[in-house]
Amino acid sequence: MSFPVRHTTLCLDIKEHKTDIVISSYDDHLFVMATQIGSMGTILQARKEEGVSVDPTYNVTVVFGKRDEPMLMACARKLIEHISNSGSSKALVLSLGLKDHSSGTLKEIVSAVMEKLTEVI
Repeated sequence: MSFPVRHTTLCLDIKEHKTDIVISSYDDHLFVMATQIGSMGTILQARKEEGVSVDPTYNVTVVFGKRDEPMLMACARKLIEHISNSGSSKALVLSLGLKDHSSGTLKEIVSAVMEKLTEVI
């Protein structure tokens, strides 16, 4: 029997760190976990806010973990914008368990996730 939630996985080598990524699509959320440490790490939630404004507004919050890392927030925002622009109204739960929090690492993770999202949305 297959896993009842649509999902995809990939493994990358980012700056000499093995990086595992899992993307799962639930009814109302997308869950993305990227880890270099074998555990979940900081968990963020991002969603598009519905309103009367023409320009969309996005809300990103840290649920657990490091609250003083703006690059993690930027990563979640970039992904929720891409999800929204793809026509999905699902919110995002993002888990980042990383050894390297550099912008280069986060850009590679965002790029890889954006490429694979079409498999689960």
